Amino acid sequence: MAQINLTVDSELIKGLFSADGRDEAFAALVSTILNQVLNAQASEQIGAQPYERSDERQAYRNGYRERELHTRVGTLQLLVPRLRNGEFSTELFQKYQRSEQALVLTIMEMVVNGVSTRKITTITEELCGRSFSKSTVSALCTALDPIVIAFRDRQLDKRYPFVMADALYTRVRENGRIRSKGFMVAVGINEQGYREILGFSCADSETEAGWTTFFRELKGRGLSQVDMVISDSHKGLVKAVKQCFQGAAWQRCQTHFSRNMLDVCPKKLHPEMKAALKSLYEAGDYETAVLLRDNILLRFQQEAPKAAALLEESFEDVMAVLSLPYAMRRRLRTTNGIERLNEEIRRRERVIRIFPNEESLSRLIGALLMEINDGWQSGKVYLDLNAYLAQQPLVDKPATQRSVA
Repeated sequence: MAQINLTVDSELIKGLFSADGRDEAFAALVSTILNQVLNAQASEQIGAQPYERSDERQAYRNGYRERELHTRVGTLQLLVPRLRNGEFSTELFQKYQRSEQALVLTIMEMVVNGVSTRKITTITEELCGRSFSKSTVSALCTALDPIVIAFRDRQLDKRYPFVMADALYTRVRENGRIRSKGFMVAVGINEQGYREILGFSCADSETEAGWTTFFRELKGRGLSQVDMVISDSHKGLVKAVKQCFQGAAWQRCQTHFSRNMLDVCPKKLHPEMKAALKSLYEAGDYETAVLLRDNILLRFQQEAPKAAALLEESFEDVMAVLSLPYAMRRRLRTTNGIERLNEEIRRRERVIRIFPNEESLSRLIGALLMEINDGWQSGKVYLDLNAYLAQQPLVDKPATQRSVA
């Protein structure tokens, strides 16, 4: 991408410090900057600056077309360059607009479903800065929904050795009542070490049937050769993992397990228990982990029998990550990665509070997940799998660490 030298009118800068019209000044400033970016992109595609003679010129300018971009900072007035013998293209706004448009659509659907038509114009102007009719809402949904659906249902043509799965709950209006809906998300790490949003789905609850249906849909789209699934210990989820990913290891999230242990441990023992579990999680190999486990059982058997029993029962699943190279364990021993993703979803979901329908829920969160996925693909490698791929197949680890079946 070529560097862009921006120029800004001093009057616009002054307007930012004025109590009156500050919002309009900020929108005008952003419009000025984006228009210069568009012109720079046009010059890059043409291969020449305006009026420049160049042997590398690919096309000629043919004026501009006006376009409005509605954002939360105001309506931006843009001048999109036209080319005589070609179509100017830019992705500058597309990624941003997916989730932005989905948010506006969801808010408007709430208005359309709950407020009389006479008040729609006034309220949508207050919420979004412009008026939207029911037909406009329908048209915008028609344009956005296929994009989100295509992303959700795309073919998974890579290998994803590691999969993280989790769900969050939100409220959706259904048949005149507000119901709690589970939104299930799966994140995969491919052989190049990049994360991808594998899929998402709505369900009434985190039952085994709901998770099984979700996992089977992922497998139907091409998900295979999964070596490890990382999740919390929700019974329905664990049973679905065993059924759908036979031969794969199940790594029980160590963060969630620590909470489970403290829940059944006397409060006065919490500091000591936390320190003991931290040492266990940092074990360098399986034999060391077994020794640390036995010491914990010996120490807490009398004073915290429930915690000791839970550790003895869950040890193999909690420490399944020991089958991996040491450098990979920290990122794969918990669901922290997908928990941070859930926080981003929650940040948007709080704006809505109650979704007018399930389609609106999938539209908003799906558009957000598309943006996050795009960022992951263009960002840094999440996990270096070279050492892991070099040691395949794993033959020197206990069977309980390699299989949940």
